[in-house]
Amino acid sequence: MSNYLSGKVALVTGSGQGIGRAIAVALANEGAKVVTNNRAPVTKNVANQLDEARLARLTPEELEWYNTEIEKYTGDAETTAAAIRAAGGDATACFGDIGSFAEAERIVEKTVELYGSIDIVVNVAGAFGFAPLEKITEELWDKVTTVKPKGYFNIIRFAVPYMKKKGWGRIVNCASPAWLGGGIRQAEYCSANAGTVGLTWALAEELSDDGITVNCFAPGAKTRASVDMELFDKVVDDDEKSTKTGMPLMSYDGTSPPEPFAAFIAYLATDAAKDVTGAVFMTGGGMIARYSHPTIVATMMDPEGWTVDKAIKTAPETLFKDYKNITQMGGPPPRRD
Repeated sequence: MSNYLSGKVALVTGSGQGIGRAIAVALANEGAKVVTNNRAPVTKNVANQLDEARLARLTPEELEWYNTEIEKYTGDAETTAAAIRAAGGDATACFGDIGSFAEAERIVEKTVELYGSIDIVVNVAGAFGFAPLEKITEELWDKVTTVKPKGYFNIIRFAVPYMKKKGWGRIVNCASPAWLGGGIRQAEYCSANAGTVGLTWALAEELSDDGITVNCFAPGAKTRASVDMELFDKVVDDDEKSTKTGMPLMSYDGTSPPEPFAAFIAYLATDAAKDVTGAVFMTGGGMIARYSHPTIVATMMDPEGWTVDKAIKTAPETLFKDYKNITQMGGPPPRRD
């Protein structure tokens, strides 16, 4: 490893396990001092969408598989920080809920108190739940969207003034391929991630004159959530399955861990990537892909204004020439995040 980030201080939210942990380690490997974060110490490792009632519907073989696999995803911010320190790096855990404005301020201020600065923010924290639209509760909607984009905004809101003072900063937000939909029954999660992309684009432009870059990545990786995804459809009725088709998005065994792409996120924090901002990437295994930015592809114009009759006559040959609706286009590539 090298020291591209020597002297920099990074805060990684949602870094107790999985993608966030891999990124925290990657930043530390490049010399950054890292503050790790998740909501609270983990006392018992469980899958988020598989409660006792659902686990009871598993076969003995499936339950054995669950118990074996879930134990592979143990840990919290302190165990991540300890692993970094054991490898010779500098890391400190700071527990707290980024969905709270006050808690986000405390986490940022603690980072500055510990290390004198905050140069890099990587927001990875997330929440999700499977439910068709008519079964999404207000509680589920708020649970998911309070983490992102709200929690991401909260952290960025308090970190940016420190970055502006130095004229240097790096912000990377974690979305999901679900920001494009894709036939899944997770409208609240799709909305949260689309909001994360929108937040990234807005801040990339707003902060472009301050030496601060803002980028976003949409990962597919084997994490604790993958255990939920593997078993969820086996324990719910057909009208509650996680996809419209009832088919899995991707096999558990066919999904790569996050470590192969974690160094790319560290790269985005280096001076070498100073001109990369407002970009959205898909990451999975050793694959890094960049999404195009939306652009207008068709127009129609009438200086006198539109009537329904005019639209019926004109739209098919202008706005909708060669048009395919979202169901005809097909969804984004399979995801596992």
